[in-house]
Amino acid sequence: MIVLIDYGVGNLYSVEKAAAFVGGDVKISSSAEDIVRAEKIILPGVGAFGDCMKNLEATGLIPTIKREISSGKPILGICVGMQILFASSEESPCVDGLKIFGGQVRKIRAGDLKIPHMGWNSIKFRDSKLFAGFSGESYFYFVHSYHAAPDDRNIIAATTTYGETVTAAIEFENIFATQFHPEKSGDVGLRVLKNFVDL
Repeated sequence: MIVLIDYGVGNLYSVEKAAAFVGGDVKISSSAEDIVRAEKIILPGVGAFGDCMKNLEATGLIPTIKREISSGKPILGICVGMQILFASSEESPCVDGLKIFGGQVRKIRAGDLKIPHMGWNSIKFRDSKLFAGFSGESYFYFVHSYHAAPDDRNIIAATTTYGETVTAAIEFENIFATQFHPEKSGDVGLRVLKNFVDL
């Protein structure tokens, strides 16, 4: 079972439908017991960093999520669900993230380009489990104004370019996350989700 964590933010039903389509046994839940029983976890997120953390704290699930990540359980963060894995964000300066990774989420320095970065963009990816079977140029759907700047650049699994080099995905041991929305990214997004489901 894959638990899609419901903490009041995120495009839950689109993610559930996409992950189920590629073979995932997905359950939307805000239950700590379900998270512990799950084989994998998906942490979505939409909106502001601070609001996501406030909602997540209100559920009381943060200790459970951290414990399950530490145990080696695979987790996939999506959009702001990726950003809150980091220590802090320029978007919400007084709010701590989950601090799974060191680093700050920073506003995209896009020059004359419009913010938010919205729409389809190509990525460059390294050899990774999340992008297994990929080759050449692939386009994914983004909607964001901020991106992660990890202290350890080695965890970056993919980047895109929007005025500057933008973190598009991270991967470290059992922790996976995408800034783009795989559930909105057509066949290539489904392939990313299938790679996570099949871990």
